[in-house]
Amino acid sequence: MLQIQSKRFYLDVKQNRRGRFIKVAEISADGRRSQIFLALSTAADFRDHLSSFSDYYASLGPPNPESMPEDGKLKSEMMIKENRRYYLDLKENSRGRFLRCAQVSQTMVRGGPRSQIAIPAQGMIEFRDALTDLLDEFGTDDGGFKGELPEGRHMRVENKNFYFDIGQNNRGIYMRISEVLQVKSNFRTAITVPEKSWARFRDIFADYCDKMKDGNASASGGSSGDKDAVRDSTRDPVRDRPSSSGADGGPGTGSGPK
Repeated sequence: MLQIQSKRFYLDVKQNRRGRFIKVAEISADGRRSQIFLALSTAADFRDHLSSFSDYYASLGPPNPESMPEDGKLKSEMMIKENRRYYLDLKENSRGRFLRCAQVSQTMVRGGPRSQIAIPAQGMIEFRDALTDLLDEFGTDDGGFKGELPEGRHMRVENKNFYFDIGQNNRGIYMRISEVLQVKSNFRTAITVPEKSWARFRDIFADYCDKMKDGNASASGGSSGDKDAVRDSTRDPVRDRPSSSGADGGPGTGSGPK
């Protein structure tokens, strides 16, 4: 935790299935909270930028309202990490100079809210040193899965082909299941299942398989009973009744004594 002027900053190294990252949370004096997330490799780049911004800040003279840029920006840089962009702007306003770091996801709806923090310029060196301590302890490797992904598989059911492909992106490992219907000019639909839900997906499938198996077994048993009942109902009561024969089982011809 860092106390810089009236703000508190919490730097936490966390880990999920995609790897390790640093969550930076800013708590302002009035309790407002904002945060950004940095992969360890991105945090290393951010640390280096902090050194550059600190050197530039040290070379500046006292604030001069007359020479202040219209947008307040004194120096800007940008970092790109997979589908995220980080905009770093050393700015100046009536309250002083500060470094604004805004995180923007390329998958975010245009015009949507940004995640951002603002570090007072006087605290950039202290912030950089705190990042350096964490990176020295945990390294700059983001982690995550680095093994060889399984090969894709295929199955055919009647006029449909199903393809199972394993992939990986910045969000983690996933399975894409594609259905290709050949009778409609290879019409294709697909779903994507994140790895963390594979086990649940499997359990639901297995549950349905068991229920269908039990249902089919019950139906088979009921069908056998119905067939027996049909056979019983088609018997000829006259033809199938016991004959009035003698002890030798021959036909009753009335050959006994008259």
